[in-house]
Amino acid sequence: MTVDTTFANDRLLNEPAPPQRAFNIRQIIIYAMLIICGIIVLVPFLWMISTSLKTPDQLFTGEVNFIPDPAVPQNYITVWERLNSIKPGMTFLRIIGNTLFITVLAMFGEIFSASIVAYGFSRFQWKGRDLLFAIMLATIMIPGIVTRVPGFLIWRELGLLNTYDPLTWPALFAWGPLYVFLMRQFFLSIPRELEEAATIDGANVIQIYWYIMLPLIRPVMLAIAVLSFQGNWNNFQGPILYLSTPEFFPLALAMRFFDQSLSLEAPQWQYMMAMATMMAAPILVLYFLAQKQFLEGISIGAVKG
Repeated sequence: MTVDTTFANDRLLNEPAPPQRAFNIRQIIIYAMLIICGIIVLVPFLWMISTSLKTPDQLFTGEVNFIPDPAVPQNYITVWERLNSIKPGMTFLRIIGNTLFITVLAMFGEIFSASIVAYGFSRFQWKGRDLLFAIMLATIMIPGIVTRVPGFLIWRELGLLNTYDPLTWPALFAWGPLYVFLMRQFFLSIPRELEEAATIDGANVIQIYWYIMLPLIRPVMLAIAVLSFQGNWNNFQGPILYLSTPEFFPLALAMRFFDQSLSLEAPQWQYMMAMATMMAAPILVLYFLAQKQFLEGISIGAVKG
């Protein structure tokens, strides 16, 4: 029996090609959009660094020049010296120390308290749990400025104004609903068989939480650490509301006083941008060091459970 292969070959030639070309075009479009978005995000940051290295004559020209010619690293030294002379007792090292103290203390407080609350919401069954969790998430919609006045009155009655207590102690009470949500989603993704096995081996609730659960949610904890560090490092409203002594000022508040010290002169944007660069540098270093864990924690914590 003879098989006519001509018709079969014609069918193969006339069939549409696999969607590889369409896939490649889609990938090109996606990458092009990502590159454009990346440029949009990077341009202000590059402009800030470029401006911080310029002379006053290079600032107000009609040309867009991201590469200063000549570059003036001396601007950073000038900023250091001027910060040390704005207010008595306000030095750059003291400002950095104040900022690190507030930021690190609040960061660890947020991570610790959010993990405990998230553990309770995810691993235990109790009456009203889901309703209380929904109410907690609803507080994300409340603007932070609304709670500033009541918070100020409370801390004033406690006699703790002009201290770091209003900027650090609330972190121990899980004041970040988003952090609780991310950790809860991560806890829900952990099999309950691990807890049951640990219980059979004689572990109590605290031991299970500390030795089993916390190591397993390390990626989301690192992600929250980056977000918390950034939020507390850049916090301006809290310090300006509660602090009045220059010796206690963090970097965000000191930058405002540095701006006021330049107000009687012509605008010296090169110094302001140098100050802003010095303020942004630790955040960028922290993000690049924990980039992998940050992205993993955000993505997994947001979709699991």
